[in-house]
Amino acid sequence: MMAYLMLSAKMPTISKLPPWMLRSMLPWAMTIALAMPVPARPLSTSPSNQSSAITLRSDIQEANAKTGVVTARGNVQIIYPGREIRATAAQAQYFSRERRIVLTGNVYVIQSGNSLRAETVTYLIDEGRFIAQPLENNQVESIYIVPEAEATADSTATPRLNLPSSQP
Repeated sequence: MMAYLMLSAKMPTISKLPPWMLRSMLPWAMTIALAMPVPARPLSTSPSNQSSAITLRSDIQEANAKTGVVTARGNVQIIYPGREIRATAAQAQYFSRERRIVLTGNVYVIQSGNSLRAETVTYLIDEGRFIAQPLENNQVESIYIVPEAEATADSTATPRLNLPSSQP
């Protein structure tokens, strides 16, 4: 078999190879084709498009062209760099026509350091709004980063009391 795969001046064409060799080469050809790297994004993607892209990773994904719904199941990860959002869940559904994402099952969302834990979280893309729902008899947990107030020159000075002057 190696003699046929080696490059030579007289390389046989596929049609001239014996059938047994073609059958034996098919698994190798499929393995090589599947192992070849595929670009994650189109090569012509501009930086402005990259910031609005939402990356969805999961064990299984299904897309329905008729309904415009993409369903991801198992170890779901969502990355939305344009809005500094990262999320994990058991399942996610992206409703492209309504421009919303519904995450279910142990949902954790982090955005700009703020975090949200719930059983179900709906993200309304156009509004930039999250709607979170807990499991029955549980609560939603949010942690917000509160920036420190900037000290000004007047706020660090000793406070003065303006009392009415008593004149005799």
